[in-house]
Amino acid sequence: MKGERVAQLELLLRSHPEGLRRAEIARRLGVHRSTISRYVEDLSRYTDIYEENNLIKIRSKDDDDKMALSVYEGLAFNISAEALASNAAFQNPHLASGLRKIAMNMRSYAPRISDNILLVAERIDQEVQRNRGLNARCNAILEVLIDAWVTGRMVRLELNEEEEEEEVELAPYFIGFREEDAGERHPITVTGRLRHTKDIITLDITHINGAMILNETYTIPDNLKPFRMTKDEDGSYDAVDMIPLTLRLKEKSALNSFIGIIHTRPVFSKDEEGALTCTFQAENSIELMMRIFQCGDDVCILSPESYREKYRARLSQILSLYS
Repeated sequence: MKGERVAQLELLLRSHPEGLRRAEIARRLGVHRSTISRYVEDLSRYTDIYEENNLIKIRSKDDDDKMALSVYEGLAFNISAEALASNAAFQNPHLASGLRKIAMNMRSYAPRISDNILLVAERIDQEVQRNRGLNARCNAILEVLIDAWVTGRMVRLELNEEEEEEEVELAPYFIGFREEDAGERHPITVTGRLRHTKDIITLDITHINGAMILNETYTIPDNLKPFRMTKDEDGSYDAVDMIPLTLRLKEKSALNSFIGIIHTRPVFSKDEEGALTCTFQAENSIELMMRIFQCGDDVCILSPESYREKYRARLSQILSLYS
């Protein structure tokens, strides 16, 4: 057990390059503060660990890889992380860890953005601790799904009682964040093909009780069309996997921002005023909205109206953070 705690201490300190106090380390590891000194001593045998201003830190090496973001990229990342932290159905400690590393790399040239990112990371950590049961289960399942997706292997999923099937075997094609109007938190989902069928389904990860990687590989088709598009009764497309977007563009090059987003082939035309418009179907995800933010005033959403309203609401939320 002691070896496990030391490993947890190393992971915790690497996730908090700014350092942690002994009392905070004890709280996060769930042990008494008096035992932390022993863990620190054990860790120091193979890791350069030190204490500065009552903060325990791991000394970074000169040749450690660092990612340098511009202040514009940093702020865009800050806004994206804020949106995800506010809307995800469960919080992921890996997101907090990555945010802290980026924040510390930006400390010297963009301290305000660095502070903002650190605040978001701290809020995520607090939420992880506050709702340990759901977060721990969902993150464990998410890690299994990611491992399966990266290695190209099938998974066996145990679904909860709300699902029609108790157990399914799936080839995971896509893991992402889906926006919905109902409720304050939105689902992180896995989309994939059911084994021995051509059926492609999307599952909310919070509805999965267990996941196990199988010793069977799969490949993702080049011509994959993984999402089904259905209308709601009122004709809106807010709660589906694909959105039929119509955008007004200042220049065609604005569409370069959508590289990496799943979408159909764009169809271009000109409106009555001669402005360039583009119509295509795009995945309904937080990434899509972030790409539209990135375009600034070079892109304007013309339809559907429901998505225009959602975009305006998100802009208002972001502006309120800086008012």
